[in-house]
Amino acid sequence: MEDITIHEFDFALINEFFTELERQGPGSPEETIRALGFIGNLSNKTKIADLGCGTGFQTMVLAQNTEAAITALDLCAGSIDKLNATAGKLGLQNRVKGIVGSMDNLPFQNEEFDLIWSEGAIASIGFEKGLNHWKRFLKKDGYIAVTYESWYTDERPAEIEKWWLDAVPEIGTIAHNISIMQKAGYIPVAAFTLPESCWIDNYFVPQKARQEEFLKQHAGNKTVEDMIAFMRHEADLYSKYKQYYGYVFYIGKKM
Repeated sequence: MEDITIHEFDFALINEFFTELERQGPGSPEETIRALGFIGNLSNKTKIADLGCGTGFQTMVLAQNTEAAITALDLCAGSIDKLNATAGKLGLQNRVKGIVGSMDNLPFQNEEFDLIWSEGAIASIGFEKGLNHWKRFLKKDGYIAVTYESWYTDERPAEIEKWWLDAVPEIGTIAHNISIMQKAGYIPVAAFTLPESCWIDNYFVPQKARQEEFLKQHAGNKTVEDMIAFMRHEADLYSKYKQYYGYVFYIGKKM
């Protein structure tokens, strides 16, 4: 278990597990709304892209707290089906559209969006790569808002350092990440840490019942057993080392 990351498990299994959960990563409606408060000039003409949107929990929060048109993109077709169904149930289908696509090969026009949003997803293509690649799809003075795993301290215990370097090789401190954002051509607007409740109440706790159910559904499947063991280990590490790291919301404005 020591040297594997979640990305090395079967993509289909990961999606099967997470599409049944409300959230696919740490976060909360309150923190999404808080981040939205730093974005200027929102109107019914605003266009937002939500990249790596999962089943779209935060997409709906964005739609319910703005008048914007939102295009939500994710690699998993099952997540997008669920997102579009939710948009329909909430009467948001005229403003929210989910599409299947890859974050590192976006199917958009240059300067198409006023705001690019991404919660818990940019690490899968790299913070620096994502900021640089996505910039051309933003209008001048457009905003980017992403959550990204970050160190809170300059030094940390070897066990947690190794685990995160395996999972997110580029992981850096908040100051380091803000400097990357500046070098990529954004003016840093805000950076704030997500509270513990975003991890524990909204991410780890809801996984517990799903883990039991998933183990039963896939009884005897060693890959599934390893995947669930990995998730439980991740939760244990968080309770042990949460003062050293967490998700940070980074908000920047394109120069």
